Amino acid sequence: MFSILQAAGWPIWPLVACSILALALIIERFINLQTIKVAPPLLLDEVLTVTRLNVPDPDVVAKLEQNSALGEVLAAGLRAFNTNPKCTEDELRASMETTGRQVAHRLERYLSALGTIASVAPLMGLFGTVVGMIEIFGSQPTGVNMGGNPAQLAHGISVALYNTAFGLIVAIPSLIFWRYFRARVDEYLLTLELASEHLARHLYTLRK
Repeated sequence: MFSILQAAGWPIWPLVACSILALALIIERFINLQTIKVAPPLLLDEVLTVTRLNVPDPDVVAKLEQNSALGEVLAAGLRAFNTNPKCTEDELRASMETTGRQVAHRLERYLSALGTIASVAPLMGLFGTVVGMIEIFGSQPTGVNMGGNPAQLAHGISVALYNTAFGLIVAIPSLIFWRYFRARVDEYLLTLELASEHLARHLYTLRK
């Protein structure tokens, strides 16, 4: 592997750095976008059951907030209801939407960086290809009857091909995972939105 990197020349090293960064971002997103950490399936039903007769005290709301991203959004609605029992349904929604925007920003963290790597890696590979082509043409003699340098010609070709291939190797998985995480975040955000709407209606009915 190291011999391949040596054959690819210095333009390969920025791509190696991008590949390490992309791998780190993918692992981080897999860990932090787990369903149990974002939107546990039974959490909304549990909250609705607990608030069937009255709103829980602040200690229970604080524990709910630490449960997950969904718990954080639902806790914002419960806290607003505890603070002002006469608040309107729109005010409940607004409090949860504010928290929801913060949660959405956290869920989308590093996705732009991963998308940037997916877009830039082929261009970096193309840059390495251009460097290899420059070495190829630079190895050609200027005299009419002089032969070329086969070793330098082969080196230029290897630089061009290795960088092109490595750029695609980095870009394709990065793009696939970026689209996967993007779709997963959108699904989570829809779940949070529907859950907050349900809780707002429930609390408004409870007050009546």
